[in-house]
This record gives sequence, structure tokens and C-alpha cells, in this order.
Amino acid sequence: MIDIAGAVTTEAIDEETRDQPEPVHRAAGVGPVAAHYGDPMREQRTLATGVGLVDRSHRGVVAVPGEERSSWLHTLTSQHLAALGPWQGTELLVLSPHGHVDQHAMVTEDGETTWLDTEPGMTTGLLSYLERMRFFSKVEPRDATADHAVLSLVGPEAAGALDTLGVTGLAAPDVVAVPGPKFRSGELPPRPTVVYDVKPLPIGGWARRVALGVDLLIPREAMTQVVDELRGAGVPVAGLWAYEAVRVAARRARAGVDTDHRTIPAEVDLIAPAVHLDKGCYRGQETVARVHNLGKPPRRLVLLHLDGVTTDQPPVAGTPVTLDGRTVGFVGTAVHHYELGQIALAVVKRNVADDARLMVGETAAAIEPA
Repeated sequence: MIDIAGAVTTEAIDEETRDQPEPVHRAAGVGPVAAHYGDPMREQRTLATGVGLVDRSHRGVVAVPGEERSSWLHTLTSQHLAALGPWQGTELLVLSPHGHVDQHAMVTEDGETTWLDTEPGMTTGLLSYLERMRFFSKVEPRDATADHAVLSLVGPEAAGALDTLGVTGLAAPDVVAVPGPKFRSGELPPRPTVVYDVKPLPIGGWARRVALGVDLLIPREAMTQVVDELRGAGVPVAGLWAYEAVRVAARRARAGVDTDHRTIPAEVDLIAPAVHLDKGCYRGQETVARVHNLGKPPRRLVLLHLDGVTTDQPPVAGTPVTLDGRTVGFVGTAVHHYELGQIALAVVKRNVADDARLMVGETAAAIEPA
């Protein structure tokens, strides 16, 4: 954890929080992260308007070295990884046989190793799946969480803040447009649907430009040095609460929180960043293709505005969303936003109108149209 005055950990607020290291990582010395540093609303404003450093070192890290890593991961996951070049990043999904989201990972290739960083709580499952699928492939997946940590520079000035660490010129994400239903085979280029620019850090690890800013993967032993250098250059720290508020306002779903056991990629806007629709067979492909060709996923991700009258506490993940007494969805991440008030991501039935009068528990809720 970035251990500075005023830090309040996620676990100090909620012992059952999803935002804590997995037991296997905690046993290896990985500690909790800060929910905030004393002023979460100011921290949000910093991330929305400038740049702040967020400790996300509770995320899991899987390293996949080996000469066949790209082709092997290409066949197992939803993304087109065969063409992922050195110092490029992207995203991938591992789907169930029925096309439901099992795992989501951010991806970085450094020319020798493919790095996968995952939601806390998902690393053990992802690594177990990869190990089962090794067979005779020349790959050596391993859990690298105890050795490497993820930090994030978040905000419109994130790329500029990297100058302090000796990295310049990271390009913005390169995204391929999602084709319409029943597109022609070969219409999509044979490359990842989103490519993130990556550059090595002088201290080891790398910097990856993403939608919300820049992710850093660094050796854990270098965390204090990196934090001190960035703070010395005027970059303030911000807690995970601030990061989550920015993410929710940007309508970016988080696997395991804004998804359930039935979620398919099209329902939570994961097609564009993580699914190549024309790359060949992978587990769950049939469901992805069928839903895309029909153009009608059974549910959709929405941003809810909560009235905050009956309670000032945001609902917990999984709280039902109802319409006229009928359950039509569930809440994922709910936050206090510094400008928008109480907001939440929710997955609701596709036919729920944007002007529907919804309830989340005893709280009235309204959909913000996309």
C-alpha cells in the first residue's frame, strides 16, 4: 500500500470488501490498498481534471513466458493475440462454454513475456485454467503478484506525468470499430480490437496507456521509489474510491462486480475492448457470434442516478433493480460522485426503457441515456 498520512484502507471500512488481495497473495506479503487519503471528493476531482496516482497493487499479475505464448493465448481467449507485438497491450476474456464471462484480464507483451493483470479474486482461477490448458505447449504461466504491483496514473494529464519516470510519447489507445450484425468475414483486421501503447520503465516493468490514464507494472521493491518520485514532481495520491467513481462515470464495467454468472460480453460493453468477432474458434464463441448477429443481447449496462433521499449509503453490489415491483436487473458498482451525486452501474433487461421509474431497494433510480 502507498503508506502515507491519512490513508484509510478498503478493509478498514469493509472487512468483506472485494478490493483486497487474494489469501494466497496476502500470505506472500501483498497488503491492502487505500480507499482514500482523507478527502475522497477532492481526490475524485483531481482524477477527473488533472492527474493522480492510485494504488491498485491488490490486482493479480500472471506472467506467461514461452515461445508459443501468443498463439497459445490466442486459441484460449476472446482476443486476437497472434498479432500482438512487443510493447503493445490489449484486453482479453476467458468465457465459459456457454459464452458467459469467467475472467477478464488486461494484457501487455514485452517481447519475452505476456503479462496478464486481473481483478483481485480472479488470479487463482485464471492461472488454474491456463495451467489446465498447457498440454504440450511451450509456455510457463506463473503467479507474479508477489513480485510485481500495478499502480495507475489517472486523469487527462496522466501521460505527461510519466516524464518524471523517464517515459514520453505514449500514444492514445487504437480501437477498431465494432462491425454491425452479419458483417462479412475478413472485414475485421487480424489484430487486437484495441491496442494500448506500452513502453519500458527505466526501473523495470512498463507503462501502458489505457482509456482512463496510464497503468504501471513495477517491481514491488521499487514501489516506494516510484511513489516518492511522482509525489516529488507534484503528482498527488488518490484512493480506490476516487478511481471507482471515475470508472463508473465512464461506464466501464468491472468483471465480477458489474457482472454475474450469466453475463455475456455484449451486455456489458466488453466486445469493443476484449472480443475479436472474426478470429476463429475459442470457448464460448458460438454464443458471442449468435448474440452479435441477432443484435439483441438480453440485457444491457446502464448508468443509474440514485436519488439519495432515503439513505446516503450507496447500494451494495447485487442489489436488485425493480420496475413496478418486478426485478429487472441488478446493481454493480455504486459510488458517491463529486459532481453527479449517487450513481451506479447496473445490468438491466434490454427492454427496460430509458425513462422507466426504477427502484433500487427503497431508493428511486433513473437511467442516464447513453
